[in-house]
Amino acid sequence: MAPTPETHPATPPPELDADHAAKDATELEPPPYTSVVTAAEESEEEEDPWDLPELRDTGVKWSDLDTRGKVLRVLKSIVKFVLLVGLLYLFVCSLDILSSAFQLVGGKAAGDIFQDNAVLSNPVAGLVIGVLVTVLVQSSSTSSSIVVSMVSSGLLEVKSAVPIIMGANIGTSVTNTIVAVMQAGDRNEFRRAFAGATVHDFFNWLSVVVLLPLEVASGFLYRLTKLVIDSFNIETGADAPELLKVITEPLTKNIIELDTSVIRDIATGDPAARNKSLIKIWCKTQKVTNLVNITVPGFANCTPDALCWEEGGKVWTQENQTETINLKKCTHMFVFADLPDLAVGLILLALSLLALCTCLILIVKLLNSMLKGQVAVVIKKVLNTDFPFPFAWVTGYLAILVGAGMTFIVQSSSVFTSAITPLVGIGVISIERAYPLTLGSNIGTTTTAILAALASPGETLANSLQISLCHFFFNICGILLWYPIPFTRIPIRLAKALGNRTAKYRWFAALYLFLCFLLFPLSVLGLSIAGWQVLVGVGVPLLVFAIIVVVVNIMQKRCPRFLPSFLRSWDFLPKPLHSFKPWDRVVTVSMTFCRTRCCCCCKCCKEKEKDEETDDMKTKDRSLEMYDNPALAIEDEVKITATHL
Repeated sequence: MAPTPETHPATPPPELDADHAAKDATELEPPPYTSVVTAAEESEEEEDPWDLPELRDTGVKWSDLDTRGKVLRVLKSIVKFVLLVGLLYLFVCSLDILSSAFQLVGGKAAGDIFQDNAVLSNPVAGLVIGVLVTVLVQSSSTSSSIVVSMVSSGLLEVKSAVPIIMGANIGTSVTNTIVAVMQAGDRNEFRRAFAGATVHDFFNWLSVVVLLPLEVASGFLYRLTKLVIDSFNIETGADAPELLKVITEPLTKNIIELDTSVIRDIATGDPAARNKSLIKIWCKTQKVTNLVNITVPGFANCTPDALCWEEGGKVWTQENQTETINLKKCTHMFVFADLPDLAVGLILLALSLLALCTCLILIVKLLNSMLKGQVAVVIKKVLNTDFPFPFAWVTGYLAILVGAGMTFIVQSSSVFTSAITPLVGIGVISIERAYPLTLGSNIGTTTTAILAALASPGETLANSLQISLCHFFFNICGILLWYPIPFTRIPIRLAKALGNRTAKYRWFAALYLFLCFLLFPLSVLGLSIAGWQVLVGVGVPLLVFAIIVVVVNIMQKRCPRFLPSFLRSWDFLPKPLHSFKPWDRVVTVSMTFCRTRCCCCCKCCKEKEKDEETDDMKTKDRSLEMYDNPALAIEDEVKITATHL
């Protein structure tokens, strides 16, 4: 057989070979900028900002330490734990001082707000009054006690008090939102902390949106609590336990002590209370009742069952008069300070915010250093892991009970929610676990109010207890609406959306606080004072417009094909009406302008120093040029001239 000839593949010409090689290289190597951008986008898509961060232990392992190293590590851990407990104590005390400062600044205004009974009969006005008063006094228990006093004295009906209690439930969530704003340093921490704080806000607002119209239409909370009180023979009990105040009072009573009865007296219409100071001067007093002789216009005005006689052309009778004898002055810092309540309130407000911010930063730093390695793994598993499959649903309800128990112990929902907010920020507690804890704190704060109502005198016991039970059943109904079915946990989704927004535009957090807790309640209150016709005429169109915008937004994401072509996006509107970017540029420019104007003196001094340094350098350069080659000097002069031109 003849050997088969070898077939060599046709080799392309060298020019074509080079073209193909260049083409392949171009296809294989994408542009450098495009590759970097694509890689960054892919990494951003892969990373979920809501995933809890890994707190890795970067130190030496315990097994690798010698005896001295193990002893030092144990001592460091003990010192850190003691510091953490001390900082938590100062954190709680600063919250107490913050509440006192707000009461000094706006306490009398809160009492004045409660005086207009015609406005309080409007349920919407009662709701926003509850929000405003609780924001002013920074305590839902204080605003609730004012309402109880007004109901007991007959100035307010229980039906009219129910919307005010709902508003107090909303206003108490402003404290942990302020605490979350102080974590704005790290973007992801701020995202988680702000969402963990505002999930409380959304739960309260959504519960009010559903339950307030239902209460106005049917009065179901009033009827339910009335039925409970009539069914049980309730007797006056002991005072509510004040476990937290026993611990914090040794420090706070040396800073400031307030007489909150002044606010209640103003609300109940006592004219003498308006001239009193909220700052307590006498801590130990004694009331003495004496039978004194007084003159009356006639015998008809004599005190019943008392002597009545005429002497010197006047009619005299006897009357019991109570006199307060001051025994011992208080020991706080402002006893001898001749300052008005507003000045003392502003001083304490600045100091308490500074202490609050400092304690929060140090607590976060300490927790970050302590929660590493196996400790972090154990804590995260305990707090965020569900029970095995058949009983996974029990975990959330157990968290609700834990939140209620802890709030009952510290006797303040603001303190408990403000304490877990930084833990959500650093990633120890997930927002899904913080949500049931917050719901439990809402229940816990109502149980302390119920116990406080049980300590009321017999004649006011029924009304006080009914209002406290209204607060309790309002939160129970809210939990039944927004927790049992996972699909109905809308507050978590809304809080995450708001957290993403505030992480991108951090100034929006301050705008949110201003709008939700000040501007919106004040606007509704102003419309209510103008009359229900004005409130309905302005409020209903705005509400319908807001509902339409929400529905269009949902349809744009889920089913845009059912919308007209121009409504499938908001691009037909001016950009400031559908995007925060133009507003962000304005805020950035404003902040930059303020920063440059505030620090202009320092910058001017620094610029003068720089000018002097550059002048010195120029003179040195010129002195060196004197000893340089004269041939090169001409070229240098030409270069300098050209540069200046």
